[in-house]
Amino acid sequence: MVFGYSTNAFVKYALLESFDMIARLGFAGVEIMCDQPHLYPPEYDSEKLVEVKASLEKNALKPTNLNSFTLFAVGDTYLPSWIELAAERRQIRVDHTLACLEIAASIGCRNISVPPGGPLPGNMTRKEALALFHQGMDQVIPKAEELGVQLLIEPEPGLLMERTAEIKSFVLEVQARVVGINFDIGHFFCAGEDPAAAFEELFPWIGHIHIEDIASTREHNHLIAGLGAIDFPSVFTAIKQFGYKHDMSLELYPYTDQPEQAGRESLVHLLPMLQEAGLKSRFT
Repeated sequence: MVFGYSTNAFVKYALLESFDMIARLGFAGVEIMCDQPHLYPPEYDSEKLVEVKASLEKNALKPTNLNSFTLFAVGDTYLPSWIELAAERRQIRVDHTLACLEIAASIGCRNISVPPGGPLPGNMTRKEALALFHQGMDQVIPKAEELGVQLLIEPEPGLLMERTAEIKSFVLEVQARVVGINFDIGHFFCAGEDPAAAFEELFPWIGHIHIEDIASTREHNHLIAGLGAIDFPSVFTAIKQFGYKHDMSLELYPYTDQPEQAGRESLVHLLPMLQEAGLKSRFT
């Protein structure tokens, strides 16, 4: 298992500069934000992707995940989504996902993460929204299968799917081996669940993990590890017990003014607990 750090905490720096900074902190992996100001697909031709690969190799960084959740370049954190009323808006999300799959294959990343539908718009029913999400996924699954890249849905507080039962039923209905889950520990805590229990139930489909702390209020605000109420030892014990083989990434996007300090403090808190749980993670 490789422990990475997401570049979405480094949006005040250029993408390749963020790689340098993450490597200096001791991380062996990096999750890459597929949005401006980082790896937004329309801005990266084959020549620029060669530069990305070269920088990853120079810094001995494994791309743990391509985060294709946000679309600030043309929208915001959640929009355009899979379940918007306008077909042309939904197509933007589909096209972005297809482009991210291509980039993942080109730089040797085995998975991308995508949002879980989106905010439920207007008077749309949950049944209607789920139908639209299925339609969108049907348009990207063949490309994921062709390229051998996993599509990992990330449950999110306040969106179409935020709880264990919701995401589990969806991936079972999809019945595609390339569709899995990006397991954000804090998001399940925000939804009122025990992250360790959620991990156990969803384990067969988990292809990547996001890690951050969350306050005891369960407000969705990513915190430096150690500043919140997440029971990390119980989650790490579950990860060890079930033999999780994939990677995880620290996600601290609120700390754009101090991404290095936030990463360093989180490592100080997390590393002893990872070691205590018997998890062998690569950092350098």
